[in-house]
Amino acid sequence: MKTDITILKANEQYTHLLNDVLSRIKQTHLSTAIGINKQLITLYWSIGKDIETLQADTNWGDGFYHQLSHDLQQACPDNKGFSVRNLQYMAQMYRTFNQVDAITPQPVAQIEMPNVPQPVAQIEKPITPQPVAQNVLDYVSLIPWGHIRYLLDKKLPPQEAFFYVLQTIEHGWSRNMLLNMLDTQLYQRKGQATNNFTLTLPKQDSDYAAEILKDPYHLDFLNLTEDYKEKELQRGLEENISRFLIELGDGWAYAGRQVRLEINGDEYFCDLLFYHLRLHRYIVVELKTGKFEPEFVSKLNLYCSAVDHLFKTELDGETIGLLICKEKNDLVAEWTVEKSQQPIAISRYTLEKMLGEE
Repeated sequence: MKTDITILKANEQYTHLLNDVLSRIKQTHLSTAIGINKQLITLYWSIGKDIETLQADTNWGDGFYHQLSHDLQQACPDNKGFSVRNLQYMAQMYRTFNQVDAITPQPVAQIEMPNVPQPVAQIEKPITPQPVAQNVLDYVSLIPWGHIRYLLDKKLPPQEAFFYVLQTIEHGWSRNMLLNMLDTQLYQRKGQATNNFTLTLPKQDSDYAAEILKDPYHLDFLNLTEDYKEKELQRGLEENISRFLIELGDGWAYAGRQVRLEINGDEYFCDLLFYHLRLHRYIVVELKTGKFEPEFVSKLNLYCSAVDHLFKTELDGETIGLLICKEKNDLVAEWTVEKSQQPIAISRYTLEKMLGEE
């Protein structure tokens, strides 16, 4: 639907919208030195809210954005943020995040911001409880506008988009890191590993332990031939440990590969050993290049018990076992860990990039 510019310029609602937006722009510019990102996103949110409340693009046609952009840029020639596309982003931002119907307690509110050169790390987190929509805005306004636009381009469901907002705040993601997490579908993978944590860990740890695990793990950074063996998989992860740690997530510390576990003169070697700095627990990782088999858990239980006896201190929690297989039957995995006395999780891995045998 085209817009008659003369009619739009004479429209009382449009005139009120334009004057109101200009007034808010001037007020924002008075205090740009304090929380510039937060004020900018709050301004954009309010403009998007006005556009959505008036259903402007429906009532006045697609020419509305062009006219509003023209009027705002004429009144504010030094401000480059009022292009047609940016105005559409503002409406989309409000439309998306205003649908987030509830804010559940998130670790982001309790974890210090990482020291990274991102605007997100320089703005304080909200503390005072707010009504739902305002609370959502308090979080959204902590990440840069460029990050928000990337999220809006993906056209994600509101709760999923908000998940990435919280993760960006917690981990201080750059735009490239955010794009990487979007491409690897972190939202669908996070917290999906089969586990028995509710049965084997204290309540305060079980939810978080489940949250830090994924299913599947993307190991596409490995260069393996089609007939690779488990030792090659282990060695590839060790050689690419920095990239593997990124895939694992924050808080994981690498403790070694083929770690020797001596039990009354008998030697065993676990594939990979990690320590989680927030859970304060060792995590034994076993890798299997085939399909999950129930007997794999028996050996993993032994390794976890051995680590508890040999390495765990009184400051550490019980060791967690993580079995990562090429394939798994979810029900078989669930029934297997159900009776395990050790906290055990089972995930899959994917390898999309494979080399030829040569």
